[in-house]
Amino acid sequence: MWTETAYAKINLALHVRARRTDGYHDIETLFAFVDAGDRLTAVAADADSLAITGEFGEALSPGDDNLVLRALAMLRGQIGGQAIPPLALTLDKALPVAAGLGGGSADAAALIRMVVRAFDLPLDEAALIAASAPLGADIGACIVSETRRGTGTGWQLAPVDDTDVRGLPVLIVNPRLPLATGPVFAEWDGVDRGALAEGPALATALAGRNDLESPALALCPEIDEVLAVLKAQLPLLARMSGSGASCFALFSNIAARDAAARRIADDHPEWWQLAGALR
Repeated sequence: MWTETAYAKINLALHVRARRTDGYHDIETLFAFVDAGDRLTAVAADADSLAITGEFGEALSPGDDNLVLRALAMLRGQIGGQAIPPLALTLDKALPVAAGLGGGSADAAALIRMVVRAFDLPLDEAALIAASAPLGADIGACIVSETRRGTGTGWQLAPVDDTDVRGLPVLIVNPRLPLATGPVFAEWDGVDRGALAEGPALATALAGRNDLESPALALCPEIDEVLAVLKAQLPLLARMSGSGASCFALFSNIAARDAAARRIADDHPEWWQLAGALR
């Protein structure tokens, strides 16, 4: 049996710079990853299959359109089908769907990392990032699953000094409301509010913003309450992730994070939470 974690993705900052003629958007973002997420397992089998379990499993289809199976097909196309035997896959879906946490992309990336490692495939990280881009712009960052600066549609990655965020305790909160990415980007007002700063990750994040926050709030007003509650915990930074509806808060120590998690759980037991640390 092979196993891999699909690490939750957050955007410490996300600047939307332009709407492209192909319908996508040029962005500048600071990806970071939490040390927890979905769990993918695989065993050799007579035919490919995908079973989905977990709290949020019912929201996903296990059919050929699932990004995990599409990523498996992509790898076979890159390396030749005989190198990868049929696999019975199980995805334990612990992250909410359509939540701004890169869920489907993280799952596909976990499949890619797991299969490349299990079968010692001669594909380096750069090749995997480029090959996965047509499946989803976030998959490349999720393959790396470390703090990176993303540009273009998000798959063009550059290293960043992450010593000031690595290991920081983080709390993610979602109001259990799905919010699809496409409609949020469609609501963006088209105003370029400026570039993402250069420098260490935390300083860059603090100087940045999430340009999708306002359009997401228009579609899901409950995000405003989640952000207000997180900011009231006095974290280092609280912000919406990606296109929402998940929001995160970074803390200077575990005790502060856990105290905030308890207070929020007491006041809002209906909200979903994930406590972890940045990788």
